[in-house]
Amino acid sequence: MTVYIKELKQSLKAWCIWTGAIVFMLLVCILIFPEMKNQMENVTDVFADMGGFTAAFGMDKLNFGEIMGFYGTECGNVLGIGGGFFAALTAAAVLSCEEKNRTAEFLFTHPISRSSVLIQKLLSVYTRIIAMNIVIMAVSAVGFAAIGEKIELREFLLLHLAYAVLQLEIGSVCFGVSAFIRRGSIGIGIGIAFALYFMNIVCNISEQAEALKYITPFAYAEASDIISKSEIDIRLILIGCAYSAAGVVIGFAKYTKKDLSV
Repeated sequence: MTVYIKELKQSLKAWCIWTGAIVFMLLVCILIFPEMKNQMENVTDVFADMGGFTAAFGMDKLNFGEIMGFYGTECGNVLGIGGGFFAALTAAAVLSCEEKNRTAEFLFTHPISRSSVLIQKLLSVYTRIIAMNIVIMAVSAVGFAAIGEKIELREFLLLHLAYAVLQLEIGSVCFGVSAFIRRGSIGIGIGIAFALYFMNIVCNISEQAEALKYITPFAYAEASDIISKSEIDIRLILIGCAYSAAGVVIGFAKYTKKDLSV
């Protein structure tokens, strides 16, 4: 597990920065809720009449005057965008960095197979994503307690589960993409995450684009649907798992036969 530990150590600073930034924004959103609670009831009525903009972000299904409605919309966007971008950047660089930094020759001259390296690198990506979500959930729960609001446990857990699966899916897809990249990967990772996020917005606005929900993981992580229905769309989750598996398999197939530049 040498490669696995090395990856975690090297990425610790970046992980702390990303996790800290997301946690800070979530806490700010939670802590300002008591001050905005009474005003949010009027905001809910305003958003309900804003047509396509309201539908794009699911604002027509939640009550902003309730903590879970407010948390799902405001904090959900932070989790989706921040967490999705973190997963994309982390996974897109995990393989390409060896060629970019010209360390492939050093790594693969050791008595370790490419498959073992790939498994350890993939596990390091998953570990960082899962650890980040555990910290976020714990801090959010503390934030709820600090403002004296009761957590609707089922909706809270389902929401965070959906975002964790979303991040794992984006990470898996970007892992597969990383096997094809020889140099910079930051732009590609951000591009993939943003494209998937934008697809979900288009899907919410236009019924003609409804098929996009079978492509973007943001479709099953819609806070408005999860909180209002108290359930996750298992069908979309399974499709997302299939995309994840495909990304990993393609990444392994490509990288194990790839001529590495050194």
